Amino acid sequence: MKTPRHIAVIDIGKTNVKLALVDLTTVSEVAVVTRPNVVRPGPPWPHFDADGHWAFLLDALGQFHHDFGVDAISVTTHGASIVLLDENGDLAAPILDYEHDGPTETAAHYDAIRPPFELTGSPRLAVGLNVGAQLHWQFKADPGLHARTSHILSYPQYWGHRLTGVISSDVTSIGCHTDLWLPHEGAYSELVEALDIAGKMAPVRKSNDILGSVLPEVAAATGLSKDTLVICGIHDSNASLYPHILTQKTPFSVVSTGTWVVVMAMGGAKTVLDPSRDTLVNVNALGEAVPSGRFMGGREFELIQKGHPVEISPADVAQVLVQEIMLLPAVDPLSGPYQGMEMRWHGACPSEKSGFRAVALSYYLALMTDTCLRLTGADGPIIVEGPFAHNAQYLAMLQAATGRPVLQSLSSTGTSIGAALLFVSDIEASKSKSIEAPENILQMVSYAVQWRLKVERDLA
Repeated sequence: MKTPRHIAVIDIGKTNVKLALVDLTTVSEVAVVTRPNVVRPGPPWPHFDADGHWAFLLDALGQFHHDFGVDAISVTTHGASIVLLDENGDLAAPILDYEHDGPTETAAHYDAIRPPFELTGSPRLAVGLNVGAQLHWQFKADPGLHARTSHILSYPQYWGHRLTGVISSDVTSIGCHTDLWLPHEGAYSELVEALDIAGKMAPVRKSNDILGSVLPEVAAATGLSKDTLVICGIHDSNASLYPHILTQKTPFSVVSTGTWVVVMAMGGAKTVLDPSRDTLVNVNALGEAVPSGRFMGGREFELIQKGHPVEISPADVAQVLVQEIMLLPAVDPLSGPYQGMEMRWHGACPSEKSGFRAVALSYYLALMTDTCLRLTGADGPIIVEGPFAHNAQYLAMLQAATGRPVLQSLSSTGTSIGAALLFVSDIEASKSKSIEAPENILQMVSYAVQWRLKVERDLA
């Protein structure tokens, strides 16, 4: 297959839905449009606006093709979502928002049938973050749903299905803390039998498999050629990881940032993962098990910063370090390595819109990332993808706390670039810049040590 030039990437995050156009000759995004991923309230339960997203995507695909020419399409989405289709290929039920607390109603019964962490690498997570828990609750909440469901597929491949009509799942999405997959064996877990869905599960394919060409109705709606190819697709954190597993020597780690901050350790020290600390096993695009840790860093940033843009001065940084103004975990107590802990400020609580607050928040996020790196046995260079790659205070503290090289990805959206690169067989190293050691690194190292000591006391 000749490598296409312009790849339209459907990139569905928990906060925003994006369509990015990636030029593979420059490995850069030449156009991006977004819409909020607003959750509809129901009935029957809070769900994603699939039809609204589809109309937005078709319109944007048409505009991109008119302005630049679209040669092929890739898809990347957040994890923890599953799609149920009826015999006609339509939704058998709306796509449940994984933050809905409905699955807690049947948690006790679900816990009795879910496979152990040692087999699946999936920790028991809150609300619907385990896909198996979603399915279990949905079938109980809607007694006719199981019979209506003919196909169960992972979220990126739902959009691939709408584009091509092909039913599939991909290994990175079905292996993303679903309880449904055995990452070390590359096979479904016993849960699919317990839920009586073995015959409904879509075939699991590699992320870079070609699904097929766009449907005639998609070509007609967008102006795309009927020969426009669509690739299988990939979980968003794994999209950020993908270019690096093909170009970096191990050990290294990738930090994918967005609504979730996901740390993925490649070739690090062997360690026993602790599911109570939100560590888990992801599956990369090559089908390999990857020790991972995570916390809801983007959400935490918004909760503390409240949308206020702040200019940070060197004086703000100096004062935070001297006064040891610290944000201690956990801003989001339902996820991450410090679940159940109550957020608190050490020292003076900085006022909203202040530079002090922005610096302390950035340091908190870096130290939470450092915690995840330690828990997963990470070693070697740390590559930061996504929005936090442009936060100078976050990067500086991450380097001080870890004592390892930190590389800033120069791509504005690592997930979109990674998803587009699924079409490329020979990938060059991604564009990144090494972060220089800050002048006040000794103060920052001391700050990191004190932060850890205070957190350990809170844990005790």
